[in-house]
Amino acid sequence: MTTDSSSTNRAPAEGISTFKGRERALRADRLGTGGLLLSVLAATAPLMVVAGVMPTTFAVMGIVGQPLLFVVLGAVLVLFSLGYAEMSRHVHNAGAFYAYISRGLGGTAGAGAALVALVAYNSLQVGIYGIFGFEVSGLFATYADLEVAWWIPALAAALAVGALGWLKIDVNAKVLGVLLVIEVLLVVVFDIAAVADPGKEGLSLHAFNPDTLTGAGVGTALCFCIAAFLGFEQAPVYAEETSRPHVLVPRVMFLAVTGVAVFFAISSWALTVATGPATIVATSQEQSAGLLFFLTEDRLGSTFTDVLHVLFVTGMFAAMLSFHNVVARYAFAMGREGLLPAAFGRTTGSSGAPGTGSLLQSGIAVVLVLTFALTDDKPAGDPTAPVLHLFTWGGNIGALGVIVLMAIASLSVVVFFVRRGAAGAQAWRLVTSAVAGIALLVIAVYTVKDFDVLVGTGPDSALRWILPGVIGLALVTGLVQGAILRTRAPGTHARIGLGNEAFQLEKEAGRAP
Repeated sequence: MTTDSSSTNRAPAEGISTFKGRERALRADRLGTGGLLLSVLAATAPLMVVAGVMPTTFAVMGIVGQPLLFVVLGAVLVLFSLGYAEMSRHVHNAGAFYAYISRGLGGTAGAGAALVALVAYNSLQVGIYGIFGFEVSGLFATYADLEVAWWIPALAAALAVGALGWLKIDVNAKVLGVLLVIEVLLVVVFDIAAVADPGKEGLSLHAFNPDTLTGAGVGTALCFCIAAFLGFEQAPVYAEETSRPHVLVPRVMFLAVTGVAVFFAISSWALTVATGPATIVATSQEQSAGLLFFLTEDRLGSTFTDVLHVLFVTGMFAAMLSFHNVVARYAFAMGREGLLPAAFGRTTGSSGAPGTGSLLQSGIAVVLVLTFALTDDKPAGDPTAPVLHLFTWGGNIGALGVIVLMAIASLSVVVFFVRRGAAGAQAWRLVTSAVAGIALLVIAVYTVKDFDVLVGTGPDSALRWILPGVIGLALVTGLVQGAILRTRAPGTHARIGLGNEAFQLEKEAGRAP
């Protein structure tokens, strides 16, 4: 990936058209610390991670030390956040990742990152519809004795998410906040119950022993676990909608990543305590995604477990809405800067929401859900098909894309401050960014190498290369688009990553005597 020498402190080149009117800017002062924190944390879907990701990691990888993995990943992502958060003080753009990358590595690199972000977050969002539809279908069968195809609740959710996406972001934050708080409280109740009534081995801390991380499956386990953190990096996406982005965005990022690391480390440890470290792998293999519900049934009763099942579904809905909002804002930023048609760069009515971007994401979700419903090749009557395909494929493609973006953004942070002549003043942040970038690159390599394990295909399946190849294709396509714009539309290319700043600079230049 090449860099553009004009990437730092770029002013808009001649020929950049001025975007006028409030519809070209997201509405400021809509989110405070609480609203921003809830918006980004909802994407982590804590109940889905505890009930789904953690048992899967124990069962598939056989790694008892999953709690320690969350601590290690938390440390890596804090290192990443040090530079990423400092960058957020200088760049306020709904394009977040691609804006940061373009300011460090140039507009062409930014165009590549933009398309990767659009594909990755769409994949993450749409993937959840598979497991959401499966779980809602199960609830209908259990409590209403009705057989409902998974894709019906999935499509209904897509329409509901799309409708909420058109509302003010502070309204979305309230919806997300209520669902998130309830999720977290229920998991905390389980954690307390597990500690109060441990398995045969008592309150063992064996899961935090470094010896539990030996073996060939550690790299792949890292890939499973890092997906649980996805969401904290979204804070800069909402920078334009906060009152003090240079203060709120870094604050929320650190609160999010440290809170997630601590919460998931404790919750995964609670699972090992409830079953006993010696039997957590075998119990997870036996219970699969039913592990948490199996443990709560025994300790907290059937009523609590029934409520947990319902909140498991609403938590997934919150994650879908959170990712939907991020995709809509990426599309808005790309439309505003010429990487997508200009219609995407306008907000909608009094809500100030990026309506066209919201429609784009909803349309993609509906098309993919229908495609999987019509073409899934699992045996007839197998209700796990959407989980095995739509959820695992979409989730892992998206996770790979975000890991790649974080690794590239770490490099961009270093280049950005070096070019500004601030290498000395920011030396320790540059070191932490470099270390985090290397660690994230290693995780990305493991993710590609073991993609067949992550998505449950055989080692000889073409899907092990085709699916991660989606991210590679998006990156190459975006780079080609950036290179073409640099040659044929240098004004548009110069605007990549600048957001409103480009138009403000041009406006000021027009007023200059």
